[in-house]
Amino acid sequence: MNQNTESHLRSMLVFRQLLGRSRILLPHIPQNAFHLTTFRIALTSASHHIHQITGKTKNNIATMLSRAASRLLNLSPPTKIPTAARLSVLAGSSSHFSCSTAIGMPRSNPICVSNATRIAPSNESCRRAMATAASDSISNPAMFCRQCEQTQDHIACRSVGICGKTAETSAMQDGLVHAMKCMGLWCVAAREAGATSEEMYEANWWTLRSAFSTLTNVNFDEERIAEFILEGQQVKKNLQELIQKKGGTAPTGPVASIDLSNMDTTQLEEFSYTVSVPKLQEAMGNDDCFSLVEIATYGAKGVCAYAAHCHQLGFMDEEVMAGLHEVLAKLASSEADMNGLLANVLRVGELNGKVLAMLDEAHATKFGVPEPTQCKVTATEGKAILVSGHDLMDLEELLKQTEGTGVNVYTHGEMLPAHGYPGLKKYPHLVGNFGTAWQNQKFEFSTFPGPIVVTTNCILEPRRAYKDRIYTINEVGVAGVKHLGSRDFSEVIAKAQSCKGFPRTISPPEYHTVGFNHRAVLPLAGEVIDAVSKGVISRIFLIGGCDGSQFDRNYFTELAEELPEDTLILTLGCAKNRIIHSKKLLNQTLANGMPRVMDMGQCNDSYSAIVVATELAKALKCTVNDLPLSLCLSHLEQKAAAVLLTLLQMGVKNIRLGPSLPAYITPNVLNVLVENYNLMPTGNVQDDIKGMMAGQ
Repeated sequence: MNQNTESHLRSMLVFRQLLGRSRILLPHIPQNAFHLTTFRIALTSASHHIHQITGKTKNNIATMLSRAASRLLNLSPPTKIPTAARLSVLAGSSSHFSCSTAIGMPRSNPICVSNATRIAPSNESCRRAMATAASDSISNPAMFCRQCEQTQDHIACRSVGICGKTAETSAMQDGLVHAMKCMGLWCVAAREAGATSEEMYEANWWTLRSAFSTLTNVNFDEERIAEFILEGQQVKKNLQELIQKKGGTAPTGPVASIDLSNMDTTQLEEFSYTVSVPKLQEAMGNDDCFSLVEIATYGAKGVCAYAAHCHQLGFMDEEVMAGLHEVLAKLASSEADMNGLLANVLRVGELNGKVLAMLDEAHATKFGVPEPTQCKVTATEGKAILVSGHDLMDLEELLKQTEGTGVNVYTHGEMLPAHGYPGLKKYPHLVGNFGTAWQNQKFEFSTFPGPIVVTTNCILEPRRAYKDRIYTINEVGVAGVKHLGSRDFSEVIAKAQSCKGFPRTISPPEYHTVGFNHRAVLPLAGEVIDAVSKGVISRIFLIGGCDGSQFDRNYFTELAEELPEDTLILTLGCAKNRIIHSKKLLNQTLANGMPRVMDMGQCNDSYSAIVVATELAKALKCTVNDLPLSLCLSHLEQKAAAVLLTLLQMGVKNIRLGPSLPAYITPNVLNVLVENYNLMPTGNVQDDIKGMMAGQ
């Protein structure tokens, strides 16, 4: 493919993003030659209709379109684009149009040809189709998803997800969430009828798996989501028979009575559009109440994901599952009950606290108590398999099956903390960690010389360079990617043996230290308290949560690097990657010899941070809010939402959340959170440091 053709195709990709799902226009666009002037007219048409519908100025529209285009191409959002350049693009004042200007890229990195011909009269029908498609995509979006932080324009993804999720998959996930609410009603009724934990097992496990599959960057396979919906219909039928057998009362109402059992994928998708976020918000008729519905829904998804990890380890709490189903049953109602919905939100936080404690116990029971361990982050010669995600059971089983095969195993992303568990690091062929955070996987997976197994979030649509050697398991799914139905990794091992592997061992090796679980940190509590009292440690900072691709997330790196050198930094979740790769912070120690940066583990290990905070408060005879402790959380998806709700339910205040606040929180709901918890967005690094050092 020559450079001009590639540039044309990439221009067309941006154009499709801007105009959404429209099937009217696409047949008119040649697949191998999309003239740049046509692209300019597309932008002009789209901006014109946005201006008519929303009243936004052309300057603001240009910024919005630029951000959409740059995000699609995984580029940093534009920071400063000259107004004149924006207006010339939108006004169509020049027939020679630079797409690099349009999407805020430097001209040294163009993605389109610079000399385009004027639009021919024969393209008038195409221009009209573009205008129609642009208008329709704004007034009637193909999808509406705002469950994660990286949502488009901080409003909602309306044509395709920033994560790569299609409108069809997004709709199907809305349908599955509605089916979960239906299941909640039937499970509450079954328990009221006297159902035992054994009789509830099927419904419990379906709820956890279904919710997990709807998390950000977990399942992009529409057919798999449809299978979850249909499986749920059978589970509901079994509950109906159980309730009838026990003489109980079946739930009533429009949600409880939905029947999707005889629908095909197309019909399920059509149904799902009727229970989309905008439709349900309209039915409730109160934006603030619906904001609480969304907060509880996304938080409950996170709780279910953590509970699914517990189940994989043989731990399931019937009391927690009963609570989750009660939360879902409450969410099935369209009643605008502000107090009841707020209580439901805090209930989610309470349940998540219990699940995190259970998961912490499950990990320690199964794999041993984590301990500070040096993990090699450079290559070892030999055949190799890469494991990404969070599920340690999958990693252990793979380690067992690869013993004696000559195949080495590497962790990736949130699997890095696995190296701190005695039960896992005992395997000599668990040789190290490869790569960084999930958002870099397209490059990192492309360069890894072996197969990749993705056990949970986060997965991205794979590149062709590795699509034939990436495997999913559990709730993870991508259309066209091999899915493992069980923990039989024989196919993966055979694939590794056929791949080239690493040709040599890198020397000298490099390491990261992991394993600062609360059981490792608490024995140091006396030393920490003494250091605080003597001024050796001025303040403790917990910087944790999710990582992501936005440039704004560099805030967390800058924060850690600019903190006074007498501060202790605790990291958690994949946000650790913003800190542990900093050369400035590498191997730093405090005056008393303690490491200055301690990683507490996965986001699944958030309980460690809670335990450390509460135990330090007990030792100092104060509240958590009185500790010399500041929390700065990087959020992206629903597990982070659940952790935040747990902290709020505990009464923790002065949390800084970034890089931006969730789009589903209305101003009035935000005011409640600010007034009660002083929740605040991240801002200027230096200003935030001043505030946090002052205990604010």
